Amino acid sequence: MQPDRQLAPRVPETARRFERVRALTEALAAPLSDADATVQSMPDASPAKWHLAHTTWFFETFVLRDHVPGYRLFDERYPFLFNSYYEAEGARHARDRRGMITRPSLSEVLDYRHAVNAAVAAAVDTLPPGALELVELGCHHEQQHQELFVTDILHLFSENPCEPAMFAAERKQPVAMPGPIGWIGRPGGIAEIGHDGAGFAFDCEGPRHSVLLSPHAIADRTVTNGEWAAFIADGGYADPRHWLSDGWAWVKAEGIEAPLYWTRGGEGWTRFGLDGRRPIDPAAPVTHVSFYEADAYASWAGARLPTEAEWEVAAAAADPVGGNQMDAAGAVEPRPASGGPAFIGDVWEWTGSAYRPYPGFRAAEGAVGEYNGKFMSGQFVLRGGSCATPRGHLRTSYRNFFYPHQRWQFTGVRLAKDLAPC
Repeated sequence: MQPDRQLAPRVPETARRFERVRALTEALAAPLSDADATVQSMPDASPAKWHLAHTTWFFETFVLRDHVPGYRLFDERYPFLFNSYYEAEGARHARDRRGMITRPSLSEVLDYRHAVNAAVAAAVDTLPPGALELVELGCHHEQQHQELFVTDILHLFSENPCEPAMFAAERKQPVAMPGPIGWIGRPGGIAEIGHDGAGFAFDCEGPRHSVLLSPHAIADRTVTNGEWAAFIADGGYADPRHWLSDGWAWVKAEGIEAPLYWTRGGEGWTRFGLDGRRPIDPAAPVTHVSFYEADAYASWAGARLPTEAEWEVAAAAADPVGGNQMDAAGAVEPRPASGGPAFIGDVWEWTGSAYRPYPGFRAAEGAVGEYNGKFMSGQFVLRGGSCATPRGHLRTSYRNFFYPHQRWQFTGVRLAKDLAPC
């Protein structure tokens, strides 16, 4: 977070945001049984119950414990169970064993949430500016977990042979296939990227700084399911020429033949989603692909992935609250493009940029300084948000990051290419 002491959030606005964010998380959890909310499908994913409790622990620890005199913890055992990675907060339960936390029950975790909600609401009028900023940070932190909540449950349900739907399918209208990709050219030169300091941002989004761009072009939309099916049909997963060495080793070791959740049947490709298994929509953006797959597709298409600087400059005029983002609990999924360059929503777009600090980056003091900086190793930056990103959470400077093999998030591909100097 970049604190702005002179522009501390107004109390009523902060309180309303806190209430909205907390309510959406519980709406997402409403269809789940206690068993649904307890199981962990892989080490990268966390149980729904853990997300509900961890986001609550964040507010209890950094706001109530540290800024409300006389506050007593709801349960002395919970910090060990629900701390995530904050070394400054002491020992914690192993990440890959979160699914073993059968107690407290889902209903007890919801009681915990409601107690902390009431305590924050009672204290918000008297919190100092620094604590109000932590409430704002906690809301953005919970919005990140709302997206993880959705994608983790999707992965969990995909492991069930019954392939249950979490939400009812929405009625879909037929959409024409988009035309060929258009290209947005830029001659190159010096540009500015990074958060400008106005309003909330995570610390890794700044400082704003100059970058030198070479002449290039960036696609005006992301790659579709239909285009990805052509890549598969052309032997894209069987031709090592297009793959990075680590990516090819991953394909062979894991038996990767298509995006995550795709299955080929007698009538073609289907995908598993929050609304169950459905035929793929060839016009919709492809999703659930890794960096390795994105890079291989770009090579096959005679292009490359954009750098994060190229992406941010191209998306500078995009509306961060526009596009297909999550507004309510439901079966979110990427939708076909509806005209005009689209940079926000639908799928997180892999870039070719490593997740490293910007020039002049400094982590915040204290435990919250562990939020982003400690992960700046071995990961790649994604931009633009997705259909599972809560609306109001994004900025065009927002830097998401994952390891190159990970693909359980709503991740997709936008192409770029080099241009000859003018």
